[in-house]
Amino acid sequence: MDLRKVKKLIELLEESNLSELEIKEGEEVVRLSRFPTTVAAAPQMLAAPAPAMAAAPATPAPAASNPTEAGLPPGNVVRAPMVGTFYASATPGGEPFVKVGQAVKIGDPLGVIEAMKMFNQIEAEFAGTVAAIVAENGQAVEFDQPLFVIG
Repeated sequence: MDLRKVKKLIELLEESNLSELEIKEGEEVVRLSRFPTTVAAAPQMLAAPAPAMAAAPATPAPAASNPTEAGLPPGNVVRAPMVGTFYASATPGGEPFVKVGQAVKIGDPLGVIEAMKMFNQIEAEFAGTVAAIVAENGQAVEFDQPLFVIG
């Protein structure tokens, strides 16, 4: 892909209110995002709730510690890094990645978000116990929406 096209795509992203932009031209793929990814894990294969597809590189969810957020128990909040559909398990009817009361380590899978036919694994950024699972399986989620509370 030509450098002028990439620069034009960057300009379009900056002028719009989009958070991410991905363009495929033949075998070439350019993905631009306003939000830096801190750690990318190796791609993983997940059995998708829809037809099986390869998972995108895992992107940790932005997180914040806000015990006063309405209706949430105290703890570290794991938030949705993108708009999409949240799934608690890798397959329809399968065991969820985590349950309330379960101990998790940093990097443990918590769920997946399907966005544009890509399945993005949500990983724990905190070690602790799952205090609450805020999102429901199959629910559409918005960017920065609370998904989990880890105490």
